[in-house]
Amino acid sequence: MKNILKHINTSSFAHLAKDGLRALRLNKLVLAFLFATTVTTAQQKISLEKAIELAKSNNIDLKIADKEIEKQTVLKKTAFQADPLQVQYQGGQFNSADYDHNVSVQQFFPLGNITKANRQLQEELAKLAEKRKALSTYEVEKAVTLAYYQYLYGVSIQKLNSELNEIYTKFLKNAELRFKTGESGNIEVISAKAKVKEIETQKAQLEFDLAIYQKQLQFFVQTDENVIPDAQTALQYSMVKEEGTSKAETLMTDFYQQQISVYQKEANTHKAMRTPKVGLGYFAQTINTQSLFQGFTTGLQIPLFGGVNTAKAKASAISISQSQLALDKNKLTLNLQKQELQNNFEKQQKAMDYFQKEGLQYADQIISTAQKSYANGDLSYWSYISFLNQAIDIKKQYTEATHNFNQSAIELQFPTIKNN
Repeated sequence: MKNILKHINTSSFAHLAKDGLRALRLNKLVLAFLFATTVTTAQQKISLEKAIELAKSNNIDLKIADKEIEKQTVLKKTAFQADPLQVQYQGGQFNSADYDHNVSVQQFFPLGNITKANRQLQEELAKLAEKRKALSTYEVEKAVTLAYYQYLYGVSIQKLNSELNEIYTKFLKNAELRFKTGESGNIEVISAKAKVKEIETQKAQLEFDLAIYQKQLQFFVQTDENVIPDAQTALQYSMVKEEGTSKAETLMTDFYQQQISVYQKEANTHKAMRTPKVGLGYFAQTINTQSLFQGFTTGLQIPLFGGVNTAKAKASAISISQSQLALDKNKLTLNLQKQELQNNFEKQQKAMDYFQKEGLQYADQIISTAQKSYANGDLSYWSYISFLNQAIDIKKQYTEATHNFNQSAIELQFPTIKNN
């Protein structure tokens, strides 16, 4: 996964993150048709920690990353690379007019540090595979967290819908009573009934939305179970404060530094390939058809034209510089991104503070006072509706503010890591 999901939504998880984002943006009508069964299917409530744990255990991209680590570990056994055994037969009149036979066997072995260099390179490649998996794991954790709180946002919208239904049901009863006593016209009753019906329709739509959010969460957890967030989970995301270097910067730095280590060992391997190889051989032959004459041979393979390996070593040195430049660039990008995310987080925090300290209290007071005044006949229908809409708008804004706060907090907790 390169960037699991830049928003919600593994790499490899250069690719899970990006794929997740696309999944969240699929047409809602299509998803509603596919996922509506979730509403009536047994659901398993899990905490965010459990959801992340399951995702790390089940995620296919992480399993692929494990296989890559396993593969690179197995390849350590290829460090010693002897040339293929040479077996040669010669028959004919090479000694005399008689038809003689010659069989020879020869094997060349590497000298110098080539075996050591190969082994060190393979060890660094195995470590690089581990660093890639760490990045993918980070992206999975971010994607699951975003999807988890997306579902909780759907729950909060449902709760608001239920609250509105209760408010307008009470309003309908008051309107019907006032109509019966002749205090108001039928328009109030019709208007109230229309609003109650609208809210009931929205309730059905919200159930489909929640089913969509559930499938998004299930997609990232990658389980057959219909998992949903624990009902006890707070609707507001709580950030984990980090001391010193952030996790994102550590993961990114470790990846690029490991990439540099790979290129360094790669350069050493190309340099070591310029050393000669020693060969040992054995032969057996007939002379004048008389058997058996034997002997041994030794030899050297000297790479007279070592320009190829020299060029490859220089190319690896250039790759080292490229990785260092990429690290410097992405550190700068990450720092700027974190500043932007911090500013957005503080902006959303301001909104949350207002609604929690004042806004919601105002909304509740407006609703309570307006309902009593309307029931007592002290407030006209149109004034009552105006006050009611004002209070409801405040509550809607609070729900959106909570969602925006959660998104900004999660993005700040998991800033996007560039690894290319």
